[in-house]
Amino acid sequence: MARENIPFSSAEYARRIALTRSAMERAGLDAIFVTDPSNMAWLTGYDGWSFYVHQGVILTHSGEPVWWGRYMDSIGAGRTCWMAPENIHGYADHFVQSTLRHPMQDLAGHMRALGLERARIGVEMENYYYSAKAHAVLTGELPDSQITDATALVNWQRIVKSGEEIAFIRNAARISEKVIATAIAKAEPGLRKNELVAEIFHAGITGVEDIWGDYPAIVPLTPSGLDATAAHLTWNGDPMRVNEATFFELSGCYRRYHAPLCRTVYLGKPPQEMLDAEQAQLEGIAAGLDAARAGNRACDIANAFIGVLKKHGIHREGRCGYPIGLSYPPDWGERTASIRAEDETVLQPGMTFHFMPALWMESWGLETTETILITENGPAETLCNVERKLFVKE
Repeated sequence: MARENIPFSSAEYARRIALTRSAMERAGLDAIFVTDPSNMAWLTGYDGWSFYVHQGVILTHSGEPVWWGRYMDSIGAGRTCWMAPENIHGYADHFVQSTLRHPMQDLAGHMRALGLERARIGVEMENYYYSAKAHAVLTGELPDSQITDATALVNWQRIVKSGEEIAFIRNAARISEKVIATAIAKAEPGLRKNELVAEIFHAGITGVEDIWGDYPAIVPLTPSGLDATAAHLTWNGDPMRVNEATFFELSGCYRRYHAPLCRTVYLGKPPQEMLDAEQAQLEGIAAGLDAARAGNRACDIANAFIGVLKKHGIHREGRCGYPIGLSYPPDWGERTASIRAEDETVLQPGMTFHFMPALWMESWGLETTETILITENGPAETLCNVERKLFVKE
């Protein structure tokens, strides 16, 4: 085990394991099998681009977690996980993308060796990385066990960040400031969008001083003009044009921790309806931040923002944010609470959200967002220091 590669203290990992085991006990589970790479990393420190093959972490109520995955990736687990080598297991390559055998057959053998053949085991069924075939093979291999859905059990333990985690998110925020500043400074008529995105990637990976940049869980979203009426378009080779708005939905990333930040630039003179919407949006953001206090609920943030928009005659539906922190592609959200009208999750100090009150209208889009930290007292702290406005380059 290469101690220098492990990002957090032993006490921090012990805290995470204890939280998760308490949640397992409440759910009546003897063990969980975690396949979300964000949850794997949170529990064990594992960090590798191997989530395209079957892998996971087994956690019971005693002993260290067990990392399981492809043999060639078990070497990386030995370099990045905090557990002893005997708790890292790799399956042979003949299991990979085979029509004759499945990796879950190997996993079932390890579970039997752990005495779990008749256990109640939780798996993450609503997960990008756990396939229907994997579930069918695992349940077939362990017919006497009770395999049940434990989606988001670990995710919910991650929602309140430790001091060590918040320090990483603050580092990511410094990189976010740099990538947004780069995007705004470089944007000009005639610049091909792919060339601008190359500058954004360079700024993000270069980082800030000794804060090095990791790859973000979402690629730069940089649509212009009518493309900016859609939420999740990326880029193409078209030139930037006068009289078009471009929003930048970006995030710095430090050791897998994110601090998403969005700003919008307009090349030319913005239409009055966009300027009016900007004022409503900024007023709504201020109201939402004031509502983002410990003891309030996630819905209070959304309702404060939406209430201001209604006053200005702007209709908006959908959620306005989500928790963020440690994540892998394809999403930097934690998939637990949502900042929306029906979510009554109580806000606690140490929670971090991407407050995402974007506006997508019929002919343009306007994204101005913040990564926020719920504090002990008072309104939320915004972790990035970038002026909150529509950036106009006439």
